[in-house]
Amino acid sequence: MDGMLLAELQSVVPGRVSTATETLDRYSRDQGPLLSPALPVAVVRARTVEDVQELLRWATRHGVPIVSRGAGSGVSGGAHATDGCVVLSLEDMNRIVAITPDDETAVVEPGVINGELNDAVAEHGLMYAPDPASYRWSTIGGNVATNAGGLRCAKYGVTRESVLALDVVLADGTLVSVGHRPFKGVAGYDLAALMTGSEGTLGVIVGITVRLRYLPHAVHTLAAFFEDFPKAAEGVLAIGRARVQPAILELLDGRTLEALDGAHGSELRRRGGALLLVQTDGYGAAAEADVIRAALTELGAVVNQEDSAEAEQLVDLRRHSRGDSVDDLYRVGEDVAVPKSRLVPYVAALEAMAQKHRVQLKVVAHAGDGNLHPTFWVDRSEGAQGLERLEEALDESVRSALEFGGTITGEHGVGQYKQRWLAWEQSTEVLDLQSGIKRLFDPLGILNPGKAIG
Repeated sequence: MDGMLLAELQSVVPGRVSTATETLDRYSRDQGPLLSPALPVAVVRARTVEDVQELLRWATRHGVPIVSRGAGSGVSGGAHATDGCVVLSLEDMNRIVAITPDDETAVVEPGVINGELNDAVAEHGLMYAPDPASYRWSTIGGNVATNAGGLRCAKYGVTRESVLALDVVLADGTLVSVGHRPFKGVAGYDLAALMTGSEGTLGVIVGITVRLRYLPHAVHTLAAFFEDFPKAAEGVLAIGRARVQPAILELLDGRTLEALDGAHGSELRRRGGALLLVQTDGYGAAAEADVIRAALTELGAVVNQEDSAEAEQLVDLRRHSRGDSVDDLYRVGEDVAVPKSRLVPYVAALEAMAQKHRVQLKVVAHAGDGNLHPTFWVDRSEGAQGLERLEEALDESVRSALEFGGTITGEHGVGQYKQRWLAWEQSTEVLDLQSGIKRLFDPLGILNPGKAIG
């Protein structure tokens, strides 16, 4: 970017622009795999809606790409910088604007941390249901941009089910409000739903009205240990057939339990070959837990109702079950989803793939809605050949999920990393429709180019 253009940017959003090398590097990527590293030409930390509007008016005048981001917790490369872009950080727009307990709603700016919103509404006996593993540091704006899920999505749905209305700045700087404040509203097309999960490619979300849920009167957590993963997956179907709806229904295989034990000093693997972690909530939590316990025991599970400390630890361990980076491993993972009835055959297929490609495998799943996180890895000493086998296993795992009637991404979004698989799932006609929507909202193609739909 030439000096005059940068000077103009600094004048339209004074005091909000940084070109320091360490800042450009920090904001150049999220947590996703980095395919084509690039540094932004500048980072703008917006504080107001007007800052965002002025930035986008400037970007439209000069055709400069804008990559929006919150805390950078995404894992699909949706917030990676692209050549010549300005990164727009929304983390300073972090006000909880209003909480209306009687309406069971809250209005927040996009930089509000998920966990902080929950802390704020808890004193009113309410909660914000979506709870991604990164809830302690991911932002509501980022959750909306990717339509994030989480552990409680088994009962309460993903982020889209909690978004009522959005304030959005379009590519040319126009501010629009979409959606509705009441829980119900069917006037026109549902543009709030369209924006939710659009990964910053259609507009910049600057205000969010969310639906709140009742903080549960009681919570019961069951840890059901099975001899192996197929039996535990049968337990998922048994709970469904009992017509009980857990708030949390998570499935961890034996290798995941071993990894957790190694990292946290727990002894989960000693208790079984797979863990089904179940949580019921509300006034009927105890009765629902009894029904689930009976159904799982009949399948041969050892079912423990954990005390509050143990339950909290188990749920927290599940949130971290995908693991941190390990220096001596190459590792790749995904977030495919399949129909619940296909969990067992799909995981069997994954295990066959791991043997075929000579890679290691562990699997965790939001089992309540069939969303799996398979992770493949090899030792770094295997070098390029190991990486090649990892990528082959990953491609095959995605194609297999589609063959089982599934999807390439259940909650993390397409971002940059998963574009290679999008045409495997969606027809040319559907992709053309999506491209047309993108052109309508962003005719110059400056909003997060090269992400989501391309």
